[in-house]
Amino acid sequence: MFRNYFVITFILILLCDNSIIRGQTDTIPPKSPVLELVSVDYLPEDVNLSWSLSPSPDVTGYIVYLFKDNAGYSIDTIYDPLTTSYIYTASGSSFYSESFVVAAFDSGNISPLSNPLTTIFTEAVLDSCNRKINITWNSYTGYPKKVLSYTILLSVDGGGFVKAGETDAETTSFTLKDFQTNRQYCFLVNASLEGGFASMSNRACINTAMQRTPDWINNDYVTVNDENQIQMAFTIDPASEIRRLNVERKTGSTGNYEWITELPPSPDTQEYIDSKADPLKVNFYRAYVKNSCGVPAIYSNSGSNMVLSAIFTDADLVLKWNPYRKWAGGISKYEIFVDAGRGWEKEAVPDPDDSTYVFKNIAGLMYMAAGDEICFRIRAYENMNPYGVPGESQSAEICIPLIEKITVPNIFTPDNNTINDLFRPVLSFTPVEYHLLVTDQKRRTVFEAEDYTMEWDGTAGGEPLPQGVYLWFLRVRSPSGRSFSQTGTVTIVFNP
Repeated sequence: MFRNYFVITFILILLCDNSIIRGQTDTIPPKSPVLELVSVDYLPEDVNLSWSLSPSPDVTGYIVYLFKDNAGYSIDTIYDPLTTSYIYTASGSSFYSESFVVAAFDSGNISPLSNPLTTIFTEAVLDSCNRKINITWNSYTGYPKKVLSYTILLSVDGGGFVKAGETDAETTSFTLKDFQTNRQYCFLVNASLEGGFASMSNRACINTAMQRTPDWINNDYVTVNDENQIQMAFTIDPASEIRRLNVERKTGSTGNYEWITELPPSPDTQEYIDSKADPLKVNFYRAYVKNSCGVPAIYSNSGSNMVLSAIFTDADLVLKWNPYRKWAGGISKYEIFVDAGRGWEKEAVPDPDDSTYVFKNIAGLMYMAAGDEICFRIRAYENMNPYGVPGESQSAEICIPLIEKITVPNIFTPDNNTINDLFRPVLSFTPVEYHLLVTDQKRRTVFEAEDYTMEWDGTAGGEPLPQGVYLWFLRVRSPSGRSFSQTGTVTIVFNP
């Protein structure tokens, strides 16, 4: 009887102990994993997360959370204690930055939330006024992997991504300083992390559709027209959608350009006459177009009028001018024109590198004059330029009064050797009235002329005169109305 009681009591104790064991619960949560990396996969715009395993041995899985306002919101549960990565396919990373945390769980407990990591959200803004694209992004969390730098990647019209720039770890903006219109520009920002890791941002794309500005504006020429006004012309890139030109001027090589006019839109070459500028001063001109923001988008080359000056040095006349500036094709040649009262005639072709020309025989030039002054003008020609519109430019004319000078030789040798065989007064002007009388010492007339071009050959009545001294008498009236009366002697000499 005692024996049976013992057995029953032992069985009851065992049953009781077993129930106690079965009723125990695990109240210790596992340790948190470390969220190592979050990165955006820009093609499907998913977010890739990776973490290190919790060191707790009884972990049965992991929970992935969105992290907002210091609270976690579960997005998925993974029943695999060895999983260290997750792809979040419902991401809004294309529109904003997202923060994530993870937690480990065991049979009845959830670990504290891990460290948070935030995706990089990139934005691109078109600054068409300044022809720039500004890229900004939020900084990537520096724990557990320190940020070393950011690389900005660029794709145009769906092409492959190439490096556009790089910033340090503290800088979260970048400016692309030029772009082409009507293209799609996409950007990625890649954070380089220590240990060779990287976190990629979303893809930020913009279209650069905007009013097309010209690729070029050519200042065709700046010249002085026949009304002594400065005239200019501009040709604009025919592909431009902006045709309204603004013109600026500055006088002299120093100082600043000032706006003078806006030209009406035109599909062709646009001309302008600046009636307020002094053509005897060097004036520089350039044109530009404004973009939709009212900001100058592109300038033409500058162009200047030429100013001619004349200086007498002994028996020479020196012409000086400022070289034409600044044709795209460069200067082909200069030409100097002279108007001695019979219209403009080309007299010289200086080298294109010259800015000075000397007339050695000014008396000969003066002798050509039919009025009381002689005028000069220089013209420049451009080589063929890239736009197919070579220009021409001429200076304002300058005029100098005639030097009313009479020179009479005192000896000549009429021996028919073509050297000093003829005698006549040399005038620096074309006389209105002219009378020359030559006599021998007995006052007998041996030569007489009323045409200033006639020359005495040392004969009288067709017969050669003997060697000796002869008298001459000259009466002249110049184009200015001045009268001259002179007398002197001339000697006939025959060389042995």
